[in-house]
Amino acid sequence: MYTADEVKDILIEAGVKKVTKTLEQKIILGFLGGAMVALGYLAYVRIVATTMDQYGGLSSFLGACVFPIGLIFILLIGGELITSNMTVVALAYFAKKVTLKELINNWVFISIMNTFGAIFVAYVFGHLAGFTSHGAYAHETFLITQAKLAATPLQAFLSGIGCNWFVGLAVWLCFSAKDLTGKIIGIWFPVMVFVAVGFQHSIANLFVIPAAIFENHATWRQLAINVIPVYIGNVFGGVVCVALLYYRNFRKH
Repeated sequence: MYTADEVKDILIEAGVKKVTKTLEQKIILGFLGGAMVALGYLAYVRIVATTMDQYGGLSSFLGACVFPIGLIFILLIGGELITSNMTVVALAYFAKKVTLKELINNWVFISIMNTFGAIFVAYVFGHLAGFTSHGAYAHETFLITQAKLAATPLQAFLSGIGCNWFVGLAVWLCFSAKDLTGKIIGIWFPVMVFVAVGFQHSIANLFVIPAAIFENHATWRQLAINVIPVYIGNVFGGVVCVALLYYRNFRKH
């Protein structure tokens, strides 16, 4: 296992690599990143919908246990996810290894591709294939969407902070481990916790809310009102609560 100081340096170099990827790589990996998170959320919906009557509140925990599969795929196989990039690229920026322009360009492009990936899964698998449009699955999708849309902008912002605080820690723990098992465990626990708590992830919301929109249970305007403060909260959680604080703590004086 690497020390926290060593992980900081590893993540800084990873941030440099992220901003130097080719356009084709950013398109493919950004789309895959959004799709993988969406597929993890789809698994969450399916499990909660089929276990709620039998297990009650425990069903949310069971769903939270499968949600991390998306970030596991992204970090171990390949993918670009804006919420993890908020931490990794920000570390490289604080270390003066990337410019502010490179950071913003990376965030904007990956956010767009993640959005395409998440909405693609919502439409193709959720709506067309029917995995979130019928019976208990549709009901659970609508309940989740209603809960997210009921949050005030301040609540959505604060929830976004909590979410990406845990995602940033999951990335840090993943890079701390040297073996596959350690990396999976390092990702799984923080992500499972933020889902179980109910913190909001902007890209995950770009799956579940459009899934409800495609069934006429929400609007694109409501999606924007929710996702914008959640996204800003995700930025604060990843950049300030993880990247900045740990960089300040482990930087070489």
